[in-house]
Amino acid sequence: MRIRPFLIIFSFFLSVTTNSQTSQNTFVKNSFDSFQSGEWIKFRIHYGIFNACYATIKLNDTIINNKKLFKSTAVGRTTGLARLFFKVDDIYESIFEREFVKPIKSRRDIDEGGYTKDIEIDYDYINKKAIVNDLKNNEIKYVTIKQNVQDIISTFYFLRNHFDIEKLNENDFINITMFFDAENYDFKMKFIGYENVKTKFGVVNCLKFEPYIQAGRVFGDSGDLYLWVSNDQNKIPIKIEADLRVGSIEADIDGFKGLKHPFKIKIDD
Repeated sequence: MRIRPFLIIFSFFLSVTTNSQTSQNTFVKNSFDSFQSGEWIKFRIHYGIFNACYATIKLNDTIINNKKLFKSTAVGRTTGLARLFFKVDDIYESIFEREFVKPIKSRRDIDEGGYTKDIEIDYDYINKKAIVNDLKNNEIKYVTIKQNVQDIISTFYFLRNHFDIEKLNENDFINITMFFDAENYDFKMKFIGYENVKTKFGVVNCLKFEPYIQAGRVFGDSGDLYLWVSNDQNKIPIKIEADLRVGSIEADIDGFKGLKHPFKIKIDD
């Protein structure tokens, strides 16, 4: 599997914080009702003071076979000088059930410095298969999916709607199952604790996580990636810090609208 640094940052900033495994159900609650149609969030990804790209994720209603569903679209695009050296135009889409955040269809259409993919996936839960349609190469394959699998975008919403932060203790581990690029991936993530994070909007109280990524990828085993999520009813990503083999990179929340609950901030004096 070929993974580019930008893809790792963009993907994990949206989705690395979910528990899809039944073994850790002490952390899972039925529903928190944490988001709504019309939500839009923007992130700035940068190397130091130099902007690398902007990423947005929005949520809307859609209907398939007379069933009302959610459709989320995430877009990442390099900007400024970064675009001259490494052009990125990424689009991720996920259609999922409204109540249980169960992915129905997903699409990944990316162009990262000439590395392109256009893959559409349909989920067949009766036969426990993902139908992976490689639109670029006109190939279709069937892959067995694990129980309670999430796609790379639906995980972002699954966490927010079903994750009970009140049951988390420091150093607790959360197991993650995600279907990505025609493969099932298992990750684990450690809850570090609570921290206040300075943003352009003010100071936000956050939950801090440390994901443990498979060795041999862009990140090492641990200590290379940290994620902060707002400690409120919205549970949105606020900040990420990552040490890559090509240097350090950060991402920060840059804009938002349509949140279902008040965004709790402390005005920075």
